[in-house]
Amino acid sequence: MIKTEELKFNADGLIPVIAQDALTGEVLMQAFMNKQSLELTLKEKLMWYYSRSRQALWNKGATSGHYQHVVGAYADCDNDSLLFKVLQDGAACHTGSRSCFFNKLTENNFANYEILFTMIKTIKDRKLNPKEGSYTTYLFEKGTDKICKKIGEEASETIIAVKNKDKEEIKNEISDLIYHLLVLLENEGVELNEVFEVLSAREGKPSDPKYNKNSEQKQKQPKPEHNKKSDGGKK
Repeated sequence: MIKTEELKFNADGLIPVIAQDALTGEVLMQAFMNKQSLELTLKEKLMWYYSRSRQALWNKGATSGHYQHVVGAYADCDNDSLLFKVLQDGAACHTGSRSCFFNKLTENNFANYEILFTMIKTIKDRKLNPKEGSYTTYLFEKGTDKICKKIGEEASETIIAVKNKDKEEIKNEISDLIYHLLVLLENEGVELNEVFEVLSAREGKPSDPKYNKNSEQKQKQPKPEHNKKSDGGKK
């Protein structure tokens, strides 16, 4: 861990800062900090920046309500730029976009786990604003038993796809299973981030010894045979 005194501010007393969504890894915005805004950020656990155009400090979200809650802070290898992992309230960009980085220079054909949070956003909306003809709305209306039944069905279909060695079906069935699990989480009031926290807590911990083939296993000792007394031939 480094000290703030080791950071390298430029000639104007500023250091560039990237704000990144702590849950999805999405880059939200880039701005600048001076020493005072950095101190406020670390103290309050809310993002404070320095506006070069206004020549003033600004607390992200103070006007819009779109606060950025600090989860972690990192300096790069040269200590001359910062990365903050944040939990974003609402949109990060003044345009209303989730991220300031939405102007494409190239086409992106790479899908990643951010789609999970896009799905969650839609699922939450269907719960708050039921839509006629929506399958998600239908599941919420039917309730927990129906959702659990669908999870059981999709899990069984996933197993069948695996047994059949059908990769396309495996992908499709697992996608269906994940979707229904996300609906269940929302129905039960559990956030995906809470699941991530459990997984993070488990990371690096030793596994259960019963799953370790190299662990010493207690072997059952055969019961000693009792000496049979001679009955002298009597029956």
